[in-house]
This record gives sequence, C-alpha cells and structure tokens, in this order.
Amino acid sequence: MQGKWLEDFLLLAQERSFTRAAEMRHVTHPAFGRRIRALEAWAGTALIEPGSGAVRLTPAGEAFRDTAEQMVRMLAQSHDELQAVAGRQAHVITLVTGRTLARTIVADWLARYSAVLQTAQMRVITRTLDEAVAMLQRGEVSFSLLYHHAAIAVRLDGRQFSYLTVAHDKLVPVARADADGRALFHLAGSQQPGASAVPYLAFSRSMALGRLVEDYLSNNPLTPRLRRCIECDSADANYEYVLKGLGVAWMPWSMVQRDCQAGRLALAGDSSLDVHFDVRLYRPKRHLGAAAEQFWSDITQPG
Repeated sequence: MQGKWLEDFLLLAQERSFTRAAEMRHVTHPAFGRRIRALEAWAGTALIEPGSGAVRLTPAGEAFRDTAEQMVRMLAQSHDELQAVAGRQAHVITLVTGRTLARTIVADWLARYSAVLQTAQMRVITRTLDEAVAMLQRGEVSFSLLYHHAAIAVRLDGRQFSYLTVAHDKLVPVARADADGRALFHLAGSQQPGASAVPYLAFSRSMALGRLVEDYLSNNPLTPRLRRCIECDSADANYEYVLKGLGVAWMPWSMVQRDCQAGRLALAGDSSLDVHFDVRLYRPKRHLGAAAEQFWSDITQPG
C-alpha cells in the first residue's frame, strides 16, 4: 500500500468527483482510477459505490476514511519530526495561499517581520483555496492563509487545526475613472427596463474571489444588469483590464484603495454592492519548527 493512495482516496471523498480529484492530484483520470482500485484491492473490499454521478463511499469506505486521515496525519507528523531532528525543517517556514493574498498580505508580512527571515527561509506557495486546504491537511505546509466567508467556508477539524483572523476586506465594484474622477461605467440604474448592460470583468469560479462575487450576484434581488465580457483566473490581470477601461470588476479594496484615492479608478456603485470577507491564517495545533513557531508568535502579538 502506498501513502499517495490514501491521499487520493481522501481527496476523492472530499471532492466527490474523479475528474476534479484527478486534476488536483495532477494525474490523468484513468491513472487516478487505477490508484483507487489498487487501494480497494489492498483493502480487500470496495470503498467507492459503483455508478455515475457524484462519488459516494461504501459503508467500508466511510469507516476507512477516519483511519486514512489518521494515517496521513501520523505520516506527515513523523516526516516533520524527522526533518526537525535532521535540522532542516527548523529554519523553514512554509505557507500556502492564493496569488492575490501572496501579493498583498504576505508581501506586507515579509516586510514587517523581516527579522524572522534573517535566520529562516520563507517558502510561499500559491494554490487554489481547495488545494491550500488539502496541503495543510496533508501536513505539507506550516500555514495556510485563506479567505473566509459563508459562501466558501473552510472545513478543518478544530481538534487538529487553529486559526487567527488577520484581516477584514471587501470586494468593491470599480471601473476606470474619467477626467472628472467618475467611473466610466456605473451600476446605478442598470436594473431599470431598457438600461444597457454594464460590461463585467469576472473572476473564474476556480478562484475563491470568483465564488464570492457569483454568490453575491446570484442571491441579490437587486443584481445590476451585467454583460459578462471577460472571465479571468488572475486578479492582477483583471486589475489591468479595469485600468484600461474594459468594464467593471469586483476587486479587493486592499488592491484598489490607492488607485481610487489617486483618481485612476472610481467606485462603480454604492456600499450595498460591497462583499465583505475575512482573511484567516490556519495552522496545525501540533508543534511546528522553531522558525514557524516564532513567525506565529510575531503574527499573534497585539499591535
């Protein structure tokens, strides 16, 4: 039995999709299926219910899920302890986050807590929200910096992981500003009959930010009339598209505040269109390396 089979099984149980799980494990669908079948052969019983549609675990699969989680955690902890003994892990801080948070909050931290980096190395990895959660669960990183909102709630066992809310932010609709400092496109009145649809620069739903905006738009009875003209999986790219006057995008206020104050961008709607969210730093409750523990201590210090 190979350790990666356990990780495959746990990811499949979480995603309920062979296709999605195979993509996240960076293997082909047939190869992923063979690994699941190999695990079932080792177990001596079926773990996955046959049939199409959403994946369901058999009773044996449900029972094995807890055992697999414990085995993966124990292997990860043993690996970390061996590295610490060898002196390699103690001076490395591993953090996984999204590309936008790496550009904003993490960049601020690297400047603010530079003293820690005098004796340690910070390794920053960018992944999707789901992948970042999975990496923390598998013990591959010390920390995960993630968005938090009811629409994208992260499910982590409170017995194994803790978190700290490190920031409050919001997504605001912005557009390029004209010579008078007003938005080239404005959402007010776009719901009225006969009003033209506003060109909308959307985030991909593979992004946490994309899911936040789409949840807001689908549940808002006063949703503006939008024409989805561009969809992109990069906040940096959408930011450039807004600056070029291509349409309206919901952007993190932390990214566009200075541009709005400088008159390069302008709010395209009032505060009722804002989407508020938190940013949380997650970690395992077990002891981490010396550098990671010092970093956590610095982050949690008031002021």
